[in-house]
Amino acid sequence: MSSPILEFATDANNPCIRCGVCCTHFRISFYWAEADDAPNGWVPASLTEPLNPWLRCMKGTNGKTRRCIALTGTVGQAVRCAIYSQRPSPCREFPVYLEDGRPNPKCNELRARVGLPPLPESPLLPANDIEGLPTEPPTEPPAAA
Repeated sequence: MSSPILEFATDANNPCIRCGVCCTHFRISFYWAEADDAPNGWVPASLTEPLNPWLRCMKGTNGKTRRCIALTGTVGQAVRCAIYSQRPSPCREFPVYLEDGRPNPKCNELRARVGLPPLPESPLLPANDIEGLPTEPPTEPPAAA
């Protein structure tokens, strides 16, 4: 059985698959040892450039016009990360949805820049957050019938 998060990440309904604007907005910088030319690194070093002795960034994200070298496709229509399983920590840590299930306001702000609608509430809310179900355990046992 696979996890709901993994299914969401690879599902055609994942909003990131149609968006990709974060990959054209931020400088994607990270600690140099995440690159695969360092012991235990995983990000392809050939797709990075040095920023200083401690940091690297993804090529294409360090100028005024930004587009990560690993982004393929058309932003706002159909995109994917060519190194998804090897992506750096900033990409892994950017939340599309906040812990409470609300869309990340920064994500919605960036989506608006390319004409995409705001994101709906998370499809991965915990079961106790489903409308109509209690979110807190009862304080007293149910009355006998």
